[in-house]
Amino acid sequence: MTVMMACNSISRWSSALGVCAIVAIIRPAAAAEPRAVVELFTSQGCSSCPPADKVIGELAKDPSVIALSMPIDYWDYLGWKDTLADSRFSARQKAYSLMRGDRDVYTPQAVVNGEAHVIGSDRGEIERAIEVTRESDGVMSVPVSMKLNGKQITVSVAASNRPPLATHGEVWICSISKAVPISIGRGENRGREVTYYNVVRNVLKVGDWNGSAGSWTVPLENVSREGIDAAAVFVQDGSRDRPGPMLGAAYTALH
Repeated sequence: MTVMMACNSISRWSSALGVCAIVAIIRPAAAAEPRAVVELFTSQGCSSCPPADKVIGELAKDPSVIALSMPIDYWDYLGWKDTLADSRFSARQKAYSLMRGDRDVYTPQAVVNGEAHVIGSDRGEIERAIEVTRESDGVMSVPVSMKLNGKQITVSVAASNRPPLATHGEVWICSISKAVPISIGRGENRGREVTYYNVVRNVLKVGDWNGSAGSWTVPLENVSREGIDAAAVFVQDGSRDRPGPMLGAAYTALH
């Protein structure tokens, strides 16, 4: 199962992903600023996806990469309803395609730094895409930090040092399950158990960034719930419906 268009089920995106800014998590010491955000659009109903899911697990071990699994729902009709799928991710994948001006919506698809897309099972191509997108002006250039203070999370975004290239975006927090094993009972992957890594379970818009330094505070209860053991923050140029280059991101364990 390679290239196919997403179908009509692409719909709501109330708390979509989006917005860039390099995020260094302070807990207690700041981590190195990441070089890339890699978003994998995957499905439990796609026989080509398990190798890509494994690659995301490998990338998740690299502290310089924010690797995220975003399960889509448009293959649910094939005989197995994806238990992690979210129509917001289907919509996000289509929005990337519209921004690029192509019709490349497929699984497994990895979108790198909001700019390039490659087959998600090809780690070599992902690494090459990381290097190419890093040459783009403003990509992963805005320092950000996320600090846990009791029952709150404070996100701070530094002022841009690349005006006028990186001067606006949206700031989002992702609630993440670091590893989710799934036994697939029907469909193309029937009888397989696949572990999904850094699965995004919810996304929450923190605010809009205008190129100046800013900070936002979010109740921890809005991010963490049962099964959530990590969080990522990212700032992305553009908007939810017109996602552009990633300007920065960060990741931290919550437990």
